[in-house]
Amino acid sequence: MACRISELIIPCRDPHRLAAFWCEVLDFIVLDTEDAGAVEIGPREGFGGLQPTLIFSPTTEPKAGKLRLHFDVNATDRDQDAELERLLKLGARPADVGQTGEEPWHCLADPEGNEFCLLRARLS
Repeated sequence: MACRISELIIPCRDPHRLAAFWCEVLDFIVLDTEDAGAVEIGPREGFGGLQPTLIFSPTTEPKAGKLRLHFDVNATDRDQDAELERLLKLGARPADVGQTGEEPWHCLADPEGNEFCLLRARLS
């Protein structure tokens, strides 16, 4: 038996704001809010399913440089252009991580500057 990723921890300055953003992006819900300020979000079926949950953990440390790990997301019910427009309205912004401009994906940053990519393929 192998391991499976069950949770991803994202240090951030405003866990509630970032949780709200990613809930909208991924159609997740808040699963838990801890007394220390961490917020866990995940799929509607809860913890332990095929998708890992995300835990936004409070920190006062600023983000420094490009992330070594980032999310890639795919639209599920619209084309890439329409999804890009939706993500920008939610608060994402274009990010420059050294791409050439010829890539079939869009590099974006969430409200705290964490990079992620919107890929072209549409998933069901």
